[in-house]
Amino acid sequence: MKQLPEGLAAKLTSGVTTLCWCWRLKRHDGVTQGFTDHDRNVLFDETVFEAATGFTASEIRDSVGLSVDNLEVTGALTSERLTETDLAAGLYDDAQVEIFRVDWEAPENRVLMRSGSLGEVRRAGIGFAAEVRGLAHYLQQTKGRVFQYTCGADLGDHRCKVALDTAEYTSAGEVVTVISPRRFSVSGLELFANGWFTRGLLTFSSGAASGQSIEVKSHSKPGSGIQIELWTAARAPLEPGHTFLIRAGCDKTLVTCREKFFNAANFRGFPHMPGNDFVAAYAPSRTNKS
Repeated sequence: MKQLPEGLAAKLTSGVTTLCWCWRLKRHDGVTQGFTDHDRNVLFDETVFEAATGFTASEIRDSVGLSVDNLEVTGALTSERLTETDLAAGLYDDAQVEIFRVDWEAPENRVLMRSGSLGEVRRAGIGFAAEVRGLAHYLQQTKGRVFQYTCGADLGDHRCKVALDTAEYTSAGEVVTVISPRRFSVSGLELFANGWFTRGLLTFSSGAASGQSIEVKSHSKPGSGIQIELWTAARAPLEPGHTFLIRAGCDKTLVTCREKFFNAANFRGFPHMPGNDFVAAYAPSRTNKS
């Protein structure tokens, strides 16, 4: 049961309506944004909740047990801080959400109604609908190690321990020709073997997409050129001259770990685990010879 501040409880019993909804979003890049359905900005906790942003919310449903409680927030991209480009780039994926019921005359009289994270975001023109998932959502995610042939570590993390900040595994490059939103020819990677950066990570260091990191789908050398294809398009159109940093890719197999990164001692998979063929196999018959 929620405990209401005395001032908010008194306002509710008085019959006077001075309440509004406030939403606070905390993205993983550290940006915090506030929005409200009130017609004036509301300020508390050093956050300005911007007014007239077109936000509306569905009813909040609470479930018994550990099932995920969801609600949906809809709105229009009318705020200068909430752009279609950022939504498309995934900057709001799994962002933390706090929903407050606030007395706009005295914002210190407020109660936190729901906290969770953003789930699916659907867009149509300048409108969007965002699913807000309850904290029980995280209880349904896989935790711990998974028994599988391939490595369960991320290349270069504390379990993998490969030093990626070396010239062998990380290089700078430049966009030469844009072929499509996800494919472009580059310069600066001439010394690397074909496919060296496949499954790697590319981070733009200039242009409108500067700071964005995208996984590499393929690194190829068709003819005399070098091409990079990304799994998703950059959040802004690419142009010749845009620069980037790219790091080597790993297919998470023991062979690659041993021969490309010389790191078999830190391999975090189970390459000798029996598979389906072993389970379905039967013992061969033996013929007695006299």
